[in-house]
Amino acid sequence: MNLSFIDWVIVIIVLFGMVYSVGFTKGMMRSVADFLSAGRTAGRYLISVSQGAAGLGAISIVGFLEVGYITGFAVQWWGLSQGIILLALTTSGWVIYRFRQTRSLTLAQFFEKRYSRNFRIFAGIVAFVCGIINFGIFPAVGAQFFISYCGFPDSIIGIPTFPLMMLILISIALYFVYTGGQIAVIVADFFQGVFLIVVLFVITVFLYNKVEWDQVSDSLKDTPVKLAADEISKLSNEESYKILNNEEKEEKIAEIKDKHENSSLINPFKTSRVEDFNLTYFLIGLIGMFYGTLSWQGHQAYNSSAKSAHEAKMAAVLGDIRWKPQGLFISLVPVLIIVFMNHPDYYVVNESVNISLRSLDTETLKSQMRAPIVLSEVLPVGLLGAFAALMLAAFISTHDTYLHSWASIFVQDVILPFRKKPFEKDEHFKVLRYSIFGVAIFIFIFSLVFDQNQEIALYFAVTFAIFAGGVGAVIIGGLYWDRGTTEGAWAAMIVGATIAVTGTIVPSVSDTWLSDAETLIGFKEFVLKLKEINGIKFYALSMAFSSISYILVSLFTFKEAVNMDKLLNRGKYSIKKETKIINEEVKPIFKIFGIGKEFTIEDKIIYLVSFVWNIFFTLVFVFGTIYNLYNDVSDDSWMMYWKYQVYINIVFSFIIIIWFTIGGFIDIKKMFISLDSDKRDHGDSGWVEN
Repeated sequence: MNLSFIDWVIVIIVLFGMVYSVGFTKGMMRSVADFLSAGRTAGRYLISVSQGAAGLGAISIVGFLEVGYITGFAVQWWGLSQGIILLALTTSGWVIYRFRQTRSLTLAQFFEKRYSRNFRIFAGIVAFVCGIINFGIFPAVGAQFFISYCGFPDSIIGIPTFPLMMLILISIALYFVYTGGQIAVIVADFFQGVFLIVVLFVITVFLYNKVEWDQVSDSLKDTPVKLAADEISKLSNEESYKILNNEEKEEKIAEIKDKHENSSLINPFKTSRVEDFNLTYFLIGLIGMFYGTLSWQGHQAYNSSAKSAHEAKMAAVLGDIRWKPQGLFISLVPVLIIVFMNHPDYYVVNESVNISLRSLDTETLKSQMRAPIVLSEVLPVGLLGAFAALMLAAFISTHDTYLHSWASIFVQDVILPFRKKPFEKDEHFKVLRYSIFGVAIFIFIFSLVFDQNQEIALYFAVTFAIFAGGVGAVIIGGLYWDRGTTEGAWAAMIVGATIAVTGTIVPSVSDTWLSDAETLIGFKEFVLKLKEINGIKFYALSMAFSSISYILVSLFTFKEAVNMDKLLNRGKYSIKKETKIINEEVKPIFKIFGIGKEFTIEDKIIYLVSFVWNIFFTLVFVFGTIYNLYNDVSDDSWMMYWKYQVYINIVFSFIIIIWFTIGGFIDIKKMFISLDSDKRDHGDSGWVEN
């Protein structure tokens, strides 16, 4: 095994700490709303840190490391273009604010209020199926990480290690959810989130100090050439290559050299040939940030847990700031792993890692496990255990959140609407727990039998699109357009889901089967064309066609405008306790920036920090892009830029960690006080009267 006694002690202490933290929530859950949305008592910092931990699970960390290893620094430049988009989304409260105004416990409950009960059921089924398929590979990737990172044998006391590891990890997550529903989940995820960002920061700084910047520069420059040589070597051993004539062989080799040697892991303006994760990937992501807000229901409980719509809006603003320490790890550590795998000074590490990789069955698995194995080789005692404990916390934070979300969606949005009357409270709790256990069984079996054949990020993109591809238009139209119709919603969902399901199935179609299908004229060529479209492009297609469907069908079927004030609980329908007026008169300059009557001095400072940060890097992106369009900037100049960006992120990450930790603990205290004193409305269960 790779971990020492000290490392295992660290892992055990962290695990017991997480279990102990959940113990605080026992006895606080007294209503269905408590189980589903923490009684709507969560503050901004608590939501931000907890949701961040749930969003950056073990599988996400593995996936980000995989993508970062492929792209290096270069593609991160295009990520800066997201700054102004994030600013617009968070400061406006785009979608999140209005959804919280509806007081819906789930997204599909909102769909019943806005469209119809039948559509709620349909959307709930699609969300549930999409969610559990996406969730289905989580245990497999998590278990494989721990096996590779910790160096576990193939079997333990005669039991295969892989299913045993999955069973242990899922069982821990189940305990958290069963203890106190969303209250337990949000508290556990907060403590895990604090631990996560601290350890990620320490590991990043340690690894950064371990290498020289010149080693980073040399490795990034040399990697594309090495990748070309490796691919040519692999090609030369394939039987299909050996039967080609010399001219055809030269063409194949030229294609490989062109693909790799004309790409760059340093210069963002030479990334067009970085396969899959290039400029197109980021441009689609930018559109998806607007379109897909609130679409992903894996974190649905956080969307309704805020104590008010304003608090939900502030949590979204803080979420952008909170991401910096995590972003530092995700952007820098994969680059450092490139150094360990490619620089001559780390030849021993490279050889040891490659020996471990050769024991893995598939290229997909090797790609996923490369970074974890490198970390197991270079991290010292103590940090080795800390990273294992971090991944355990990240695994649990995602799994308890997703078990809660998908199980809740199945009960609230598929089973509940079929009933003629709401569940009794105790019966409701029982059904929710049965559903959670059912989801756990499904993901265990799915991880055992599913053969993942593409990068994690691309698998996420296409499975995400099964629901999100169509639902984005439905959410935006439902919250902002009073002429959007139920028929338009149906059309958008069906079109989006159909396109995304196609994108899920097509990559699994074998070339052997296609060869047998040559009698079907044009079918083989059509499928081969579809196989060239990756997951993110299928997501783009589903967004485009579902939006068009929603608008056109709504225009053709429109009869009467929806009462948006009633839907959003505003005007004469407003709920006084959820609106806290701080300033009766708001200066016009503040209104421009989305600052309203509920803003305190603290809120305005947070807004200012978010504005300054995002606008600064947006300007850097704009002027840098313009300059590069007219000038040939050297790799050395670009490396200097990346170096300064790393320094800035390290300093700000340290400040953010302290800031959010203090704020989160204050929020937990306030939440416990509210849960102890607030009266419960047992009718607040997700039921919608016809």
